[in-house]
Amino acid sequence: MIEIIESPFNLGLKEPEPGKEPGVRKLPFWLKKHGFHDLISPKAIHNLEAPAYSMYLDPETGIRNADAIAAYAGKQAGILSEVVKQGSKALVLGGDCSILIGNMLGLKKLGKYGLFYMDGHTDYMLPELSQTGGAAGMDLAIAAGKGPHKLTDIDGQNPYVQEKYIWCVGNREYDEDYVRPIKESAIHYFDLNRLRESGPENCVETFLEMVIEEELDGFWVHFDVDILNNDIMPAVDSPEPGGLSYEEVAKMLKKLLKHEKFTGLQITILDPDLDRDGRYTREFIDHIGPLIREIPVQ
Repeated sequence: MIEIIESPFNLGLKEPEPGKEPGVRKLPFWLKKHGFHDLISPKAIHNLEAPAYSMYLDPETGIRNADAIAAYAGKQAGILSEVVKQGSKALVLGGDCSILIGNMLGLKKLGKYGLFYMDGHTDYMLPELSQTGGAAGMDLAIAAGKGPHKLTDIDGQNPYVQEKYIWCVGNREYDEDYVRPIKESAIHYFDLNRLRESGPENCVETFLEMVIEEELDGFWVHFDVDILNNDIMPAVDSPEPGGLSYEEVAKMLKKLLKHEKFTGLQITILDPDLDRDGRYTREFIDHIGPLIREIPVQ
């Protein structure tokens, strides 16, 4: 069975304009309005209320809202752990990408898990390289144990996922200073060009082979909708030219979601404020909803 965890968290992003908070906070409710929850027909729906938006820049870490992110991550970890322990598949609806921190923290407390990270950016960055101080652009690094102790070692669990168990796929921001950290890490990195050269399905196969060979307890899937081509999904905070088609994404998700070790999926960054008539949200639900609905019951 699938259990939905609504995580309407937006403190990992900066204001899109002065005095306006990021609209991703509305995503779980926007998806529900357009029939996503009815399509999935979950066993249960959990809502983890997020704190009020703030632009506070933590002087200790150089990350906005670091304390609030850590506190929210702790609550996320508790809910996710219970869902997984009960044998359900978790579907977490963000929110911004910093919700990865709490989800991977929760899995770390249960065992040894992998991470298939689908994103138009690497999100593998330290605060000193960030121009915004937003944790949503650093969440993969934090989950892998890189960055300020306050966020990387909650409850003494650093790292939440080992780099050798991470596949990061779909980045199309090719600036050398930006991609150097992830290239120098132990993460298996497939930017958009390499992903297409190797083939999306082949990339997933190498990940799943690792999951079995390493005898992992399961794996998590991160799906930032900005991995999609900007022409079909422009309702994101940091658009980049190009991106994957729904068909290419489906090739990966079909293999991932049907695997016996699949544990859960998080969906992030679709901003209802940038999709006022719901056109792009409905297209997203039409393409992705059926894949999630077909997740096998163990």
